Amino acid sequence: MSDSPWGPPIDVLPLLAREEQSLLAVLGQFTPEQWAAPTVCTGWTVHDVAAHILGDKLGRLSRDRDGYRVDEPGDDLPAFINRINAEWVLACRRLSPEVLFAMLVDVSAQIVDVWSRVDVDELGGPVSWAGPEPAPIWLDAAREYTEYWVHQQQIREAAGVALLDQAEFVEPVVDTFMRALPHALRGCVAAEGKQAAYTVTGLGTWTATRAGGRWTVARGGPVRTPLASATTDAGTFWRLCTRNIQLRDVRDRVKLKGDKAVGEAILAMVSIIR
Repeated sequence: MSDSPWGPPIDVLPLLAREEQSLLAVLGQFTPEQWAAPTVCTGWTVHDVAAHILGDKLGRLSRDRDGYRVDEPGDDLPAFINRINAEWVLACRRLSPEVLFAMLVDVSAQIVDVWSRVDVDELGGPVSWAGPEPAPIWLDAAREYTEYWVHQQQIREAAGVALLDQAEFVEPVVDTFMRALPHALRGCVAAEGKQAAYTVTGLGTWTATRAGGRWTVARGGPVRTPLASATTDAGTFWRLCTRNIQLRDVRDRVKLKGDKAVGEAILAMVSIIR
């Protein structure tokens, strides 16, 4: 069992450049109508989601490469994130798709370079949806990959083009989101050694185990009958974790067994800042 509650590292760095290239490839072919298409993000078009991706990347370069930080007191983290995201997207509506695309091309290469230079085994800041304690940088990198990938899916879906849903891209997203399982179960009191499991069909099972007064997660099935287990498909899983869909609307796609309270905690898992 790993000393970390989040299990062994995930290496997303080889996929970052390919995910970036896939996004630029589709954006570069979009018509004005596709740029203006509404997305699942309420009130945001494809243009707005692309602008949000740009803002995330510029912020990452400013903080991590350039060491530039601006304190913004007075907001809790979700409120602060929501506010600056809305302000940025509103400002970027003045940019043409051509200008926005050119900026994304430029910043994407810089982002890949920044991640290639960091020591992913060092501790960084918290990944809020995985817990309040400092997290290894590999988890932050994996979180970043999942955010870019999810937003690309939203763009592709809105524009009516094929999703980037090959297993090599989806599997790291599922693996990363599962690292939120210990945090999701933090309110579930259980005896030492008790387990809870979450299965994504075609990709595997992740098991949370109560040990040392906390929950930890590892890939693989439980060694004993779990307190609760959930099973769903990959598309439903990542949309639930990012609140692109509501559980009440997809109950027929989710199988839940065992203790109801533990099962509901599993299904309430969130892998985004909100």
